[in-house]
Amino acid sequence: MNSAGMPVDLSDAQIEEFGREMDAIRDEVFDSRGERDRRYILRVIRTQRTLAVVGRFIIYAGLFFVPAWGHALAGWWTTLAIIGLGTAMLGTAKILENMEIAHNVMHAQWDWMKDPEIQSNTWEWDTMGPSDRWMHSHNVVHHTWTNVVGKDLDVGYGIMRVTPMQKWHPAYLFQPIAFLLLMLLFEEGVALHEQAIDDHMKGRKTFAEIKPVLAHIGRKAGRQIVKDYIAWPAAAALVAIPISFYVPWSPWAVFGMVAAANAIANVMRNIWTFTIIFCGHFPSGAYNFSQKQVEGETRARWYLRQLLGSCNIKGGKLFHLLAGNLSHQIEHHLFPDMCSNRYAEVAPRVQALAARYGLPYNTGSLMRQFGTTWLKNLRLAFPGGEALDPARAHPAQSRA
Repeated sequence: MNSAGMPVDLSDAQIEEFGREMDAIRDEVFDSRGERDRRYILRVIRTQRTLAVVGRFIIYAGLFFVPAWGHALAGWWTTLAIIGLGTAMLGTAKILENMEIAHNVMHAQWDWMKDPEIQSNTWEWDTMGPSDRWMHSHNVVHHTWTNVVGKDLDVGYGIMRVTPMQKWHPAYLFQPIAFLLLMLLFEEGVALHEQAIDDHMKGRKTFAEIKPVLAHIGRKAGRQIVKDYIAWPAAAALVAIPISFYVPWSPWAVFGMVAAANAIANVMRNIWTFTIIFCGHFPSGAYNFSQKQVEGETRARWYLRQLLGSCNIKGGKLFHLLAGNLSHQIEHHLFPDMCSNRYAEVAPRVQALAARYGLPYNTGSLMRQFGTTWLKNLRLAFPGGEALDPARAHPAQSRA
């Protein structure tokens, strides 16, 4: 048995050999990065920007079909259908920007290209959380302490009980409501998902000490609000003012329709990103760890913890693209700085390696992964729930 108390039936030597085989997969892929990877990310960025621009033009075009115009095609159904199409395109563009582009750029997956416009330290994404603060909370805290209770901020995001290893509190009775609200307001939640705020809540830092961080977050959130709900709707004035000359239609109504389209696009992005991200570590069968289990952790044990604590989602190429390839969450956590387009090709090798060592490889349909996540959320709102701990439900497996 291994000496670190990990929930697997492997010796220390076997775990270290497992880690060396993971390193070999990583080194092979990193040595082969090149032109096809460069073309991939540039094509995704062009597609995303085209979708965003065309989507916004279609939203504005829909304003010429409001019933007040009185022409043959004018009517609410036509207006809503056209604006709905533009909103769907804008929402898809926001999903692509957030998931496949920004998340992975800020993981330094594309820094090797030396393209000054696609660098992790300069990219600012289209969401309320400042990039530099997210990179600390996510890249440093979450990826270092993945699923370690008391160290990884993503274990319940500070408001939910997602493992029976967390002590129950009456406040968790309301976590199904928190689950739904966080889904709808995920952008705002990510902005406030911050180590400094957690330190203040736990008495480790004073308000004065975290005030500069809060001001930094507030400035970024303010810019996003101005962009989505004032600047882009105000640009509709180019359409609204001419409309007001010909039909009895208030420019403010046009402003409100465009602002609503932006809000719906943001909610689309929030629901999708929440769904994919929550399927990464919370479905049935995902392991959590105590701080004692990671004391003196080697790189091989870190690999093992990433494998046991992460979950994949099955799907086609378009699904993986829109998921930012976080549907390959296991491979992303094993190799967070690997180009995202390579996860699909290394996934079968990682799964085969896990099988050879008798280790679980948690993968399933979106319905299975999200459904069990939701059921765990409901069950763990109440005391108990130890049966959901995979270390108890599935005894350590023997090496094949």
